Amino acid sequence: TDLKQAMRERDTARRDTVRLLLTTIKNSEIEKGDELDESETLALLQKQAKQRRDSMSAYEAGDRPDLVESERAELDIIESYLPQQMNEEEILAVVDAQIAQTGASGMKDMGRVMGPLMSELRGKADGATVQRLVRERLS
Repeated sequence: TDLKQAMRERDTARRDTVRLLLTTIKNSEIEKGDELDESETLALLQKQAKQRRDSMSAYEAGDRPDLVESERAELDIIESYLPQQMNEEEILAVVDAQIAQTGASGMKDMGRVMGPLMSELRGKADGATVQRLVRERLS
């Protein structure tokens, strides 16, 4: 539906990004041999969003603002299909609860905290942000 809407509105950026996402999903379904369930599709969208963020960082380092802007536009479109991300305060509350539950006391316990935490926050928070916040709390 979004593809048709973008074509009607002549929104080439949205059209091309939606086509890319549909192709990526279709290729994954062919590779799997079955349709993707919601969590697999979500993981695929998150992977695409992470690729855009990484590309933006590389383009910024290479002083290519034109490419950063195109990646930003694609990222915004991809993020519109992802669930709302948690802010840092919400993540910190979950991190503190997990640290208290596991009884973690230092960096050596990071693995015990991160495993269950990422299972709980998958799709709701960026893994790098969660890792940074856990490091801050445990150090």
